[in-house]
Amino acid sequence: MGEPVVDRRDVSEQGSPGGKPSPGASSGKQQLRLTAILDKLRHFGAVNVDELSAELGASLITIRRDLDQLERDGLLQRTHGGAVSIEPLFYQPFKNDLSFQAHLEKFAEEKRRIGRAAAALIQAGETIALTPGTTTLEVIRSLPFNQNITVVSNTVNIAMELSKRKDVNVFVTGGHLRGDWFSLVGPTAIQSLQNILIHTLFVGVDGMDSKWGTSSFNEEEASLIAAMIKRSRRKIAVADRSKLGVVAGWRICEASDLDMLITDVQASDESVAGFENSGVEVMRV
Repeated sequence: MGEPVVDRRDVSEQGSPGGKPSPGASSGKQQLRLTAILDKLRHFGAVNVDELSAELGASLITIRRDLDQLERDGLLQRTHGGAVSIEPLFYQPFKNDLSFQAHLEKFAEEKRRIGRAAAALIQAGETIALTPGTTTLEVIRSLPFNQNITVVSNTVNIAMELSKRKDVNVFVTGGHLRGDWFSLVGPTAIQSLQNILIHTLFVGVDGMDSKWGTSSFNEEEASLIAAMIKRSRRKIAVADRSKLGVVAGWRICEASDLDMLITDVQASDESVAGFENSGVEVMRV
């Protein structure tokens, strides 16, 4: 009898054809695959095992295992031959809300790119914070795996989306609930931040103007984000081009208080020049 056929693409992770991990086998390749799978799922809404195998250079068995793990983590739904994206059930009451849907869909691809670029800046072991918004939501959907990250947020939907991520520590502020975008605001929310050191804060805004600074349409939300900024070492604004040059009613911080602005590639040189002149690093993705 001939020797059994072994898929060499599995050996590096299983350590042997029998499937037992070799000593020192790294999960780094798997983490890269899981991130790539979720990234494609966000782009297309569905993925196919055969296509993923070819694109990621992994066997069909390995890809199926990856998809099974992501389903157990509540990050996708398995189908015959692949998987489809899922949305947490708490979004269901808003499915027929046209204004809510329009908010989600506006500059959706730009927000996904900004979210991926922002998440790539997170370092292992960091405590990060995110403010309410659709762009910061894309940041948490792109969080790296198994990096011992702590997430601080005053946003209920972010906490719920991360509830399946056992590799992420989640801290939610107190406060009273604003229904517009699931945010918790008020004195209790601000007080809960007193003893927290935030390494990196991702700031979603209603407006960004190089002279007026970052701003929000809601006074309480502006106050809470300002408190987060005071407790953060690195402040990164995430905003698509539609927010640039916009002045909302309540200022959050001066432009010079930010370390970086991540926006989309179609943001004009003119729209970002004022931020660069204020010492803010600008990344267009």
